[in-house]
Amino acid sequence: MYIDATLGAAGHTREILKRGGKVLAIDRDPESTKYVAALHLKNLQVVNDNFSHIDNLVVEFGFTKVSGILFDLGVSTSQLEDAQRGFSFTKNGPLDMRMDPNLAVTAADIVNNFEKRRLSEIFQNFGNERLSRQLADAVFSARQVKKIESTEGLAQIAREVYAKSKVYTKLDPATKVFQALRIIVNSELLNLEEALPQTEKLLEKGGRLVIVSFHSLEDAIVKRFFKSSKSLKVLTKSPIGPTKEEIEKNRRSRSAKLRAAEKI
Repeated sequence: MYIDATLGAAGHTREILKRGGKVLAIDRDPESTKYVAALHLKNLQVVNDNFSHIDNLVVEFGFTKVSGILFDLGVSTSQLEDAQRGFSFTKNGPLDMRMDPNLAVTAADIVNNFEKRRLSEIFQNFGNERLSRQLADAVFSARQVKKIESTEGLAQIAREVYAKSKVYTKLDPATKVFQALRIIVNSELLNLEEALPQTEKLLEKGGRLVIVSFHSLEDAIVKRFFKSSKSLKVLTKSPIGPTKEEIEKNRRSRSAKLRAAEKI
């Protein structure tokens, strides 16, 4: 028995099922769970919930001790591709960014209502954005004229700040701002910190915990958890990155970092 804590389009889950595993698949996005449930895959239990509740979900669905737990963190390809979800700065849509549509606060709520100092802190602390103060100033000024309601509107503000500051980067100037807002809207780091300690008692002896993260904030939480755990043996001294072939197949995987541990 296995747990896929971040179901998405069931890429990982299908591979586990092919190899004879039984899977409890969790995702907070109802679009994901609805899509996968409609596939009627055998030996699969799909649950629309937050992985921070993993302990209770295991009891509810009878997955006592499991052989493996997988977290593939961050935003999914399907979420990025849907302009109406507001995750991508390359597609114009409402500035939403909620993985769970039942969440009360959107990215637009944050950029249009948070005070300037708080915006700067969010951009710096959750996006590692070096122009956090200038971006907060620009957002504050822009919203005095007109509410910032679209992904294109926010992305353009970020690009103008970078151009004005004469800072040039390989990344789109909107990248880190969008990351920071998405993390805050979905409480991503808090959920991860709550979920990881629950996994230790769910794994059987020899069971594996595998976590794929996509930015340094997530990776730091995973690394810290592995280091503090007394019941897990770390299998990856350093995080494992994607191969050249994997990046060619999926460009998004270029920033992926995999860490794994085994229950002792």
